Amino acid sequence: MSGVPPTDTSVSTDVVAAANPQHEEECVNGPISFHRRLRRWFWHVYARQFTLLAIIAVVIADWIGRRRRPIDGEGCEIMLTGRFDSDNWILAHIGPLSASKECSRLWMVSTNPVPALPKVVAIYPAKWLIKVVGATRARLLTFLWEAMRKRPHVVGGFHIMVNGIGAAIVGRLAGARSVYFCVGGPAEIRGGGIHGVECYFAGMETADAVVEKRLMRIVSDFDTIITMGTKAVDFFRDKGVDTNFHAVPGGIDPQRFQPTKGTPSIDLIMTGRLVPVKRIDVFLRALRNVVDKLPDVSAAILGRGELRDELQQLAVDLGVDRNVSIAGYRDNLTSWLQKSKVIVLTSDSEGLSLSVMEAMMAGLPAVVSDVGDLGDLVEDGVNGYLVARRSPDLFADRIIELLTDARKLKAFSQAARRSALRYETQATIQRWDNILANCRNS
Repeated sequence: MSGVPPTDTSVSTDVVAAANPQHEEECVNGPISFHRRLRRWFWHVYARQFTLLAIIAVVIADWIGRRRRPIDGEGCEIMLTGRFDSDNWILAHIGPLSASKECSRLWMVSTNPVPALPKVVAIYPAKWLIKVVGATRARLLTFLWEAMRKRPHVVGGFHIMVNGIGAAIVGRLAGARSVYFCVGGPAEIRGGGIHGVECYFAGMETADAVVEKRLMRIVSDFDTIITMGTKAVDFFRDKGVDTNFHAVPGGIDPQRFQPTKGTPSIDLIMTGRLVPVKRIDVFLRALRNVVDKLPDVSAAILGRGELRDELQQLAVDLGVDRNVSIAGYRDNLTSWLQKSKVIVLTSDSEGLSLSVMEAMMAGLPAVVSDVGDLGDLVEDGVNGYLVARRSPDLFADRIIELLTDARKLKAFSQAARRSALRYETQATIQRWDNILANCRNS
C-alpha cells in the first residue's frame, strides 16, 4: 500500500505528545527548549501539589463529615456531576440508573442541558457564579452546596479529574456513599492521567509516578468504582485497590439503534470528540491508504472539539477531503449510523466506547484500537477487528478487507448486533438494581 505523503501537517507535536506515549518519548529524547522544560516543571509541581491537597481534603472531610444516612424502603437518592456532552451519553449512562427500582430520585448537577428522564432532576449552577469562577468550579461548588442541603444517599463523579475527586470529598462531608465513574479506563490514572481524555495535567507531557500514586490513593477511598469494562477492574486490583467494583458500560436501546434495511451510503464513520487522544489523524492517514485502493470510499467524522480546523486541513493535505466529511456534532446520530457500513476508532486510550456500542447495536462491524476495554465488545475476526498499533497501514488493511468482501461484511454486521445486545438497556437496569441493593448494607 502506498504511504502517506511526506508533508506532515498533522496535529501539533506538543498536542499529540500529551496523548501518545510514543510521541512523548520522541519529544523527551529530542531537543527541548528551556521554556518548554520550565513549563513541564511547573505542571509537574502543580499536579503533585493539587493531588496532595486533594488527599488532605478527603482526610479532613472524613474527620468533620456527617454520619452516613441510612437508605430506607423508598429507595436510594443519588446526586451526580460531570461534563455531560450529549443527550446520547446521558441516556445510555444515566437512563438505566434512574430507571432502577432501587433509585427513588437522581439529581444531576450540570452546566449542559439535561434531557427529561423519569426521577431525574437537573440542577444548574447560577449564571453569576459561572461568570465569577468558571463553569467547572461553579458546577463543583453547586454540587457541594446541594449535597449538603439534600443529603443524598450516594454521590458520584464521572472521570477522576475533577469530578471524581469532588465526589470523594463531598461524599464524606455530606454523609453519602461515594462513587467514581471511571469512564476513560486506566488512562485516567496511569502516568498521572496525561493520556486520558479529561487530562487536566496535559501540560506535564511526561508521566509522573508521584501523581499516579496520589490519584490511586484517592481512588482507593471510594466506596464503589464503576468501570466501563473488565480490564479497568483488573488494572485497579493489580494496583492494590480493594473496594467494590462493577463493570457497567451503559445501556443501549436496541429499538432505537436498529440496523438499516436500506443500502448504506457512507462506508466508514467515526464518532467522538475531536481531541488528541482520539488520534483522528491516524484515521485520516488510514483513509489515504484506503483511497489508493478504493478511490470512491466515503467517510464521516461526527463530533465537536478543538482539533476540527487542524483535521480539516490535514484532510486537504492528504488529498482525502473529497472522501471525508468532518460534520461536527449531530443530534440525529442514529440516522448517520444507519447510513454507514463500518465504525472506526483509532484512539490511544478508551474505556468501553459508547459510540462503538451504539454503532454495533446498529449492525456496524468495528475496526478499533486494541486498547482499554474495547476487547470486551469487539471480538477480533468475528464482529470486527482489534488493531494492535495506531498504524494507518494496519487500519487500512482491515478496512479494505471488510469493504471488499460483502459476505464477510454481512456476517460481521450480524455478529456485531448480537454482541451489542449484551449491553441493552434492560440488562443494564438489572445491574443497577443489584448494585444499589447492595448499598443498603454499606
